[in-house]
Amino acid sequence: MLTLQINGKAYPVDVPADMPLLWVLRDVIGLTGSKFGCGIAQCGACTVHVDGRAIRSCVMPAAQLEGRSITTIEAIGASAPGNGLQQAWLKLQVPQCGYCQSGQIMAAAALLAKTPQPSDRDIDAAMSGNVCRCHTYPRIRAAIKKAAEASALSQKG
Repeated sequence: MLTLQINGKAYPVDVPADMPLLWVLRDVIGLTGSKFGCGIAQCGACTVHVDGRAIRSCVMPAAQLEGRSITTIEAIGASAPGNGLQQAWLKLQVPQCGYCQSGQIMAAAALLAKTPQPSDRDIDAAMSGNVCRCHTYPRIRAAIKKAAEASALSQKG
């Protein structure tokens, strides 16, 4: 039996130690915002935060996360960077199919938490592991910049 801290709540789960976090989130707990894309940590659709760092949940064994803080797309809006990104995503109509977007937002929120005013190079580096089959990359970059600008304005005023 493991107890995982997910979105500020303790979840006791009886799962094999090597079960990937993605399947614990989706199949055991019922948090389906994180998506399965590739299963080998290459596409980013399953991105969540562990102690504030973006990780790929499809390859992370649940047992390695006991006692650590896990944040999923379902709760990212509670953070200033996450909320700003969600608003920018909507305003700029970023998604087409939407499948990769939870992973994109999670990666972008980790970037903005670490680098509040990212350059294009920072954005490209942080987002390089997140694949969008619809190729909305220009809108993703624009939304990250918009969220960063909004955050800077709110801190000034």
